[in-house]
Amino acid sequence: MVIIERKYIKDIPALEVVKKDKHHDILPTVIFIHGITSAKEHNLHYAYLLADKGFRVILPDALNHGERGKGKVEEELAAQFWNIVIKTITELTVIKEHFEKTGLADPKRIGLVGTSMGGIVTLGAITQYPWIKAAVSLMGMPEYEKFSLWQLDQLRNRGMKVPFTEEEITDQFTILRDYDLSRNPEKLEQRPLLFWHGKKDPIVPCSLTYQFYQKIKPLYHQNPERLAFILDEHAGHKVSRDGVLATVDWFAKYL
Repeated sequence: MVIIERKYIKDIPALEVVKKDKHHDILPTVIFIHGITSAKEHNLHYAYLLADKGFRVILPDALNHGERGKGKVEEELAAQFWNIVIKTITELTVIKEHFEKTGLADPKRIGLVGTSMGGIVTLGAITQYPWIKAAVSLMGMPEYEKFSLWQLDQLRNRGMKVPFTEEEITDQFTILRDYDLSRNPEKLEQRPLLFWHGKKDPIVPCSLTYQFYQKIKPLYHQNPERLAFILDEHAGHKVSRDGVLATVDWFAKYL
C-alpha cells in the first residue's frame, strides 16, 4: 500500500509519498517540483508510480503556489518566475537535510525531477548540488539567460509591457548566470540526466534544450547511456504517459 502524508518542512508545505511498510526506512528519495501555476498535488501520479518502485517521493509547493499561494493571477506569477525558480532551488537543501536528519533519505541516492518550471529548477539545481545523483527534466530548459530573453521577446511580440526596467533585467541576468547549466556543463559530472520534451511545446520551446543536449553529449562519452533525450513529435506542453513511465524507469535504473 502506498500512503500520502502531508508535511511542513520549516515553512514549506509538502507531500510525502511512500510504501506504508517502508515508511520508516532509509530510502532512495526523489524530490518532484511542479510547474508554474500548478501545485504539489498535481503530480501524484508520478509519485505513486515511483513509490511503488520503492522510492520515497517528496512533492513541495513552490513559493506562491498551492498552500503558499496568495491569490496571484498567472501574469503576476509569470513576472516573478525567476525569483520563484531561484527560491525553489535554495529550498531543496532544506528538504534534503530534513529527510536526511530524520533518517529517512539515503544521502547517496537522491534524485530530482520537475515539469516545466520544475524542469527548469531541476537543471539549475544541478549547477549547485553535487548530491543530486540522477535527474529528469520534463519540458525544462537549461539555458536560463536565453530563455529569459525569449520570454521577454514573447511579451513584446504580444504588445505587452515588460514589467522590468533595463537595470532590473541586467541584474537578473547576472544572478541567472550562476544557475545556467549551459554556462557550467562541467558540473554535470556525467550524472544520469533524462530530458523529455514535446516538439510542439509553445511554452518552453524544445529547440534550445535539444541543442544543449547535443552539445553535452561528448561529456558523456565514457557513459553515453547516462544521457538521454526523448522528443515526442506530437506532444505540446503536456507530458505523455510514455514520458511519465520513462521518468519512473530512469530513477529505477540510476537511483
